[in-house]
Amino acid sequence: MLLAVDIGNTNIVFGLFRGQKLQMHWRVRTELNRTTDEYWVLVQEFIRLNSAEPQTINALILSCVVPPLVPVFEELSNKFFKTKALVVGPGIKTGISILYKNPIEVGADRIVNAVAGFEKYGGPLILVDFGTATTFDAVSAQGEYLGGAIAPGLRISLEALFSNTAKLSPVDLALPEHVIGRSTMESIQSGTVYGFVGMIDNIVNKMQKEMKSKAKVVGTGGLISVIAEQVETIEIVDDFLTLEGLNLIYERNRK
Repeated sequence: MLLAVDIGNTNIVFGLFRGQKLQMHWRVRTELNRTTDEYWVLVQEFIRLNSAEPQTINALILSCVVPPLVPVFEELSNKFFKTKALVVGPGIKTGISILYKNPIEVGADRIVNAVAGFEKYGGPLILVDFGTATTFDAVSAQGEYLGGAIAPGLRISLEALFSNTAKLSPVDLALPEHVIGRSTMESIQSGTVYGFVGMIDNIVNKMQKEMKSKAKVVGTGGLISVIAEQVETIEIVDDFLTLEGLNLIYERNRK
């Protein structure tokens, strides 16, 4: 079985695959100070909670935007799964061309999403990933990664608001009942959520014009459930796009 690991700035998402089928998945907080052994305790407990055994895992693929955690999970793979981790990065076969000015600058998670998106939905394609940052990625009809846009994520925007205003207290990130808030909490929720909705639709529409063709729009990421139904331009919600992309890349690189 394959363990796919997507390390983001806020969360680490794990997926266990048997062939093409995602058997289980779970999410933990990204912690820079955890050791390899501590992450191993978490991993094996989640696997066993889902009625599987760690010894059934014989491969691991890793996508990471937090560089200090790459050696931690490489050690985990070597020490506990007796296999060398496949790390998404330069030299890895992805099946898509990267037309960025400097391809090394593209986050591994964005490439993984592009691989899965083009495989599942074809092109042209626009992918919107709601994570710590909100990323927009464009893929051509020929499967070329064209580039995209990066904006602050929902949660970090809220955190910036609270940390820089003396009288505003933290509120839950949720869809308010009205756009016109009737309390400070509702007003913050409205400005955050509907502000992001407008930003997303605006950026997607401008990307569509630049691509000069009607691109299918797919949304993914941990925070998409908060606003997906409010965004007019998103046609498909795919919660496991990144994990499926990791599985595809593993299959394209296995000997």
